[in-house]
Amino acid sequence: MVVAWAEDAGGLGVRTADYLIQSLGCREFGEILPEGFFPMGGVNVVDDLARFPDSRLYMCDSSSIVIFKSSIPRMGWHRFLTSLLDVAQRDCGVKEIYTLGAMISSAAHTVPRLLVSIVNKREIKAALKPYNVLADNDYESPPGQKPTLSSYLSWLAGQRGIPAVNLWVPVPYYLAPIDDPRSIKRLVYFFNSKFDLGVDFTALDALIAGQNNRLARLFEKSPEIKNMVRRLEVGDGLDGEESEKLAREIAEALR
Repeated sequence: MVVAWAEDAGGLGVRTADYLIQSLGCREFGEILPEGFFPMGGVNVVDDLARFPDSRLYMCDSSSIVIFKSSIPRMGWHRFLTSLLDVAQRDCGVKEIYTLGAMISSAAHTVPRLLVSIVNKREIKAALKPYNVLADNDYESPPGQKPTLSSYLSWLAGQRGIPAVNLWVPVPYYLAPIDDPRSIKRLVYFFNSKFDLGVDFTALDALIAGQNNRLARLFEKSPEIKNMVRRLEVGDGLDGEESEKLAREIAEALR
């Protein structure tokens, strides 16, 4: 089961899930109703569009993948995740769980995307390494700090004997508010390789090429912005004002 949360940086998890759903021809088969998990007194409005909390399950007839896309519940985490795990075990026979997430990075967008993992069982680490996943990380929520929803799901899955992996891709900070198709491709490539899904990458490659072309035009117009990216490529940091300018100029070019 692949789990994606809507509030992730750059919408990486949901965009990855959507690509898998479309590529594999998945169909919706269930949902967790919002009552008891989300405030019902109003809705979020983004770009003049009302957005209701949504928690839906998809199955793919051509593969053994189940996908869950959801807004992050505001309350009742234990009951919410228990409901999800009940369906995963009872109705889907899920044997592994993968959550998707983004980490904000100061690296340039030209740097190859890494795939970092946190697992709930040590024996999973060896199985991830053939797929170029960094699996040597051990993480515990700091004392007194609430765990992330993905960490909580991983822990609850472990109580049931279900291996769980939290997958994280470091996303360049200036692409996080917009879109990073390279990070989406890194995640899709992992699932395609591990589960032999036969995913077509044509659409993703077109998105990457389009973004490259727009950025190339920006660099032609602004050698200063191009130089900032080159400094990030070699590990030189930018000061606060430069970082803000780089993010602003790239956002304008890509939007």
